Amino acid sequence: MPLKPTGFSQVWKLFSAKEKRNILVYIIGIMLYKFGLEAFNGAVVTLATNRYDQDAYEAQTPSRTFERVGLLSGLNQAFQCIGSILIAPLIKRWPIRTVLSISIVVFAIFTASLMIVDAATGGYIKPANFTPKHANDFSYYGHYNTDLIIPIYCFTGIVYGMVELIRRIIPRDIVGGDVEKLQRMDSVVHIFYELSGTAGAFATALGLIPRLGNNYAFIITPICFTASGIIWFFLSSLKTSHPSEKEDLNNDKSGYVKSILDKFLLFGKSVYIGGKIIFTKRRFIWLWSGYSVALYSHRYLENGIAPQVAKRYMENSAWSQIIVGGSNFGELIGAFTVFIFANTVRTPMPWLRLDAILLMIVWYIPFFYPKINEVKYAWMMAATFIPISFGWAAGDVSLGAYIQSSLTNVESNDNHISPLGAVMAFLYSSYIILYAVANPLLGIYIDNVYNAQKTIRPALIYTGGVQFTIVSIMVFASTFIPRGSIAFNPKMLSKQPSDKEHIADEKMDDINSVEKSSHEHLPGHDIYDLDTYF
Repeated sequence: MPLKPTGFSQVWKLFSAKEKRNILVYIIGIMLYKFGLEAFNGAVVTLATNRYDQDAYEAQTPSRTFERVGLLSGLNQAFQCIGSILIAPLIKRWPIRTVLSISIVVFAIFTASLMIVDAATGGYIKPANFTPKHANDFSYYGHYNTDLIIPIYCFTGIVYGMVELIRRIIPRDIVGGDVEKLQRMDSVVHIFYELSGTAGAFATALGLIPRLGNNYAFIITPICFTASGIIWFFLSSLKTSHPSEKEDLNNDKSGYVKSILDKFLLFGKSVYIGGKIIFTKRRFIWLWSGYSVALYSHRYLENGIAPQVAKRYMENSAWSQIIVGGSNFGELIGAFTVFIFANTVRTPMPWLRLDAILLMIVWYIPFFYPKINEVKYAWMMAATFIPISFGWAAGDVSLGAYIQSSLTNVESNDNHISPLGAVMAFLYSSYIILYAVANPLLGIYIDNVYNAQKTIRPALIYTGGVQFTIVSIMVFASTFIPRGSIAFNPKMLSKQPSDKEHIADEKMDDINSVEKSSHEHLPGHDIYDLDTYF
């Protein structure tokens, strides 16, 4: 069989004129979305950091800043998971293009609500000539209880999860079930996504927060989100819901509520089945550390360590976005590298091992002594985050494709749950639980050390160096568990005929598996596939 074109000049020829138009429209929309998202997440985390420090200063109480910020971030992640479940019945009922556009406009409204609360309680844009009276003087903030940010951020997490899930399944509706097209589109979109994310992080840290203040730096977010929703509405001729399912929902007035309850039950069942698949088979057990634990460490690096260092080392919380910008740039390079070497490195093992080694870079952070309020040190730190996130992104992108190919032929005893959907539901839920529990607990420890010693360096030895060393060992060691993985660049099989247990447990139906993989299994999905999972 002749190979499909793979060169840069030939990749574009894989797509029809209509597909090219939809891809361009989609990329423009997603770049606006990512830019606004970076401004919102970066501004809210730094806003919460400043406000909790201000509260502690005014009340003359010990700081609980990173305990609360950890809780804020963890709950947002958990509510994203809820949002991804709520969206499924909507996609069954209405065209995916319409649901995506409306969801992101609702997201825009939710992000604006925090600015409305701030303005209603006396807040205003940071004056150009503002000179703080002390380190925790943010008198231009609104006078509301800082804990109010938590439920608002949770509500935005629900809509965030809706948009993120649709964003991951819509490529199939644009280019169909062709695996080559899906892989190429996913890679190209990811590159532009990270380009916009890097630009958004730097713009937030260097322009928006210094000029507008954390409380209004995300004023561009509702604008970007609304523009993205309008642009995505022009995606043409995407698949809609299944007629039979739509009729069932329309015939039952409580169809949506009942469907939501069914999805929650199905999600719980999928998590159980996914855990059983992973922890009872040798070739899958390593996925938990390779995916869930590695993803947790990456999120903690960006949402935990970066804000902590920016606030406590440099005394400027906004510079955490400079550090995150470096991380985003590393992700961009990682995704691009996997795209280039896809035919040479066919398994995620070399990338995961590289990721594990590069994680050790964090050991310098407890012994890093930057000068206060000198931005060049934030840039230095951003540069050190580039290789760390490069390793993670390369491992994550290649691991997503491997998971799908290796689970294609695994049988399920439940007709409503695909093995791929179950495994991804378990892996993603594991990450959510790990992050939601660990982040605030580590925040409590960091706050206690800071309150006692007025520095977080002793805490970072454990929350940074020791924690990431454990993660590094887990990820690196797990890559040698599957059969045939000892080599530097192993050519592992997604199915292993030498393993009698696999042959017994994973019988194949060639016709059904080919149909299923071409129509259902998409690269890069973080949670599940709608047609199989729902």
